[in-house]
Amino acid sequence: MEVIATLGDHISTQKGYAFKSAWYTESGHPIVKVSDFTSDSVDPSNLVCVPNEIALKHGRYSLSTGDVVIQTVGSWPSNPASVVGKTVRIPKKIDGALLNQNAVKVESDQSLDKGFLFYLLRSDEFREYIVGTAQGAASQASITLDSIRAFKFTKPDLESQQKIANTLAAYDNLIENNNRRIAILEEMAQSLYREWFVKFRFPGHRQAKFIDSPLGKIPEGWEIKKLKNIAAVNPESITKKNSPEVIQYIDIKSVSSGSIDEIKPMPFIDAPSRARRVVQDGDIIWATVRPNRKQYSYIAKPEQNTIVSTGFAVIRTLSVPSPFLLQALTTDDFVSYLVNHASGAAYPAVNASEFENADILVPDEVTMKQFNNLSELAIQQCETLKKKNSNLAKQRDLLLPKLISGQINIEG
Repeated sequence: MEVIATLGDHISTQKGYAFKSAWYTESGHPIVKVSDFTSDSVDPSNLVCVPNEIALKHGRYSLSTGDVVIQTVGSWPSNPASVVGKTVRIPKKIDGALLNQNAVKVESDQSLDKGFLFYLLRSDEFREYIVGTAQGAASQASITLDSIRAFKFTKPDLESQQKIANTLAAYDNLIENNNRRIAILEEMAQSLYREWFVKFRFPGHRQAKFIDSPLGKIPEGWEIKKLKNIAAVNPESITKKNSPEVIQYIDIKSVSSGSIDEIKPMPFIDAPSRARRVVQDGDIIWATVRPNRKQYSYIAKPEQNTIVSTGFAVIRTLSVPSPFLLQALTTDDFVSYLVNHASGAAYPAVNASEFENADILVPDEVTMKQFNNLSELAIQQCETLKKKNSNLAKQRDLLLPKLISGQINIEG
């Protein structure tokens, strides 16, 4: 028999705490803000911290692996940034972090499987319902705990809930396994770059002669060049006059360190005014605001009319291989260069000229070719895995509403 339940009868909630920005430190106890949310999880790479003594006083706001969290304040769905009602699950890497304001942790009772709860709150049915209850101005919306608790849903028996959750989790586990493989491949490419071009342990380095340069001793035949001499920054943009009818939009919020989490198809007429920069295969995009957050990505075989926000610098190689340029533009030294040249207190940012004037070490052709042959393979493997993840996510998202609504019965 079909059972219609009210969510509030099966959950407890804990709102996040309004930690003061004056408390933030570079080290200490990590804090999770809604700006750290990805499409379904939390990016651990740029969490702010508070002193441990402050964290001890606010232990009730602690998060555990697998906790389900809903964003209660954010943008309306028409804005592809930080959308109100977004539901994420806490990854193992940030177990014990504290939850900041504008979000609420939702815990289920024994009759509601935790995994089923997560997918229920990510269903179209819940998202349409909760956004329909949101209130606020054009720039910001909010939802209430009462609205969350009032949601009604079809509640299968516990065994069926667990089967549904396990079926959907199988897709997420495959995606996570691929993400681990991607991380290993990326680290391999970065380690190779450091070994050859930072430590100068490249093939034949024992026989190489070193000469003086603005960056110190470098092998003879290598050069220090400005980025503008080997790549174009923001080479192509669209306007209202030459815009396509539909674009594939990449917003700042959709990019984390080395990956694009979401690409939104939309009519250009409905796109944000910042949707202007054209990208093509082999481009590198770098967020210009808060460069310490390291929001960058390689663009591989994008769909036609893929457009990124003007909040990115689009870097297109002119004379060096893209795989080499990607590694050169994602080193700790390059990030430090951007951070040191950023201006502005609240939102430190770098402009195109700062990118253009960055010094890049360019090796001789033989060394460049050797490095490219190795790093290009790693990048291709990464992009293949990312495409697999995209397909897995699409399959999961197609299956999710059918399982949650009972259109598909889980047998066995």
